[in-house]
Formats: sequence, structure tokens, C-alpha cells
Amino acid sequence: MEAVRLIRASRQALADSEDAAEIMVEVWQAQALAQAVGGRLAVSGPPELRGEALGLTELTGRGCGALDRPDLGPGDLRAARLTDVGDARLTLRCLGDLLGEVGMALVGLASAAADESTYWQCMEAIDAADEARDRVLEMLRRLAARDETTGEGEGRGGEGAGPLVRPAGSLP
Repeated sequence: MEAVRLIRASRQALADSEDAAEIMVEVWQAQALAQAVGGRLAVSGPPELRGEALGLTELTGRGCGALDRPDLGPGDLRAARLTDVGDARLTLRCLGDLLGEVGMALVGLASAAADESTYWQCMEAIDAADEARDRVLEMLRRLAARDETTGEGEGRGGEGAGPLVRPAGSLP
């Protein structure tokens, strides 16, 4: 399944979660999906993203490791259904949104945690999600810089286009 569809399904599942246990499962699922997307980009994504994508897989792996592994049945792991990243820019935008929502959900869980173990799991996972989101934003910046250099960002209604820079001494 295409990455954006899986990310959207994860966002919806996280939004629909009703209790702490469900939220923790969806947070783990989101981290695993981000790890899978990072792995795909590291292997076959645009060359300028590969190092950051590898870092994304490491960070989200740490996020999964901070949480208790959920008891998922066969076929329940969304990350295992990833077949294609598709448009890297769109995928990264959606993934950044998902990771931001994961962080907010974890803050809510941490503040309501009944025990210290859950609190610290949430804190570690918040840190991993935040750092992973930073990596995603850096990859988006690299794509924008590449587009600016190659001129691919022009004519797209502002999408991916940076500010207009005039050569020194040129007239406006």
C-alpha cells in the first residue's frame, strides 16, 4: 500500500483512539510506519535524503523501543503493508503531521500517567517523535533546496519554491 494512504490511516486510527492503551498501540504503529518509510527512502529515495532517512529509521526505532510492543495480530502491522513511498515530498509532509500528532498524544498520556513507568515511556517516545519530525522537516528543506537549484519548484503555485533571490547588482 502507498505510504500516504497508510499515514492517513494511522492519523485516523490515532484520532479515533479512546483510551490510553489504544493510543499507545497507535503511537507504536505510527513510529513503526515512520521507520519503514525512512528505510524505503534510505534505500531508494532521492540521494540527498538518504542520510537523513537513515537517521529517521534509527530515531523511530528508538521510539518503538521506548514503548511496550503491542500485541498485534497477523496483518495488523501497518508498516508491513508499505509497498511504495510515492511522492517523497507529499509523504514527508504527511509523515511530519503524523509525528506531530504522535507527540501531542504522548504529552496527553504522560500528563495523565498513573505510574512512573508509563510516564517515562511517554517521555522517551516524545523525544524520539520530536527528533524524527525534525529529520522529516530537514528532508523537506533539502527537497526544496534541490528544487530551487534545479528550477523544479517554479510554476507550482508556490509549492516548494523559496524566496526569489536576485543576483547582486541586478535591477528589480
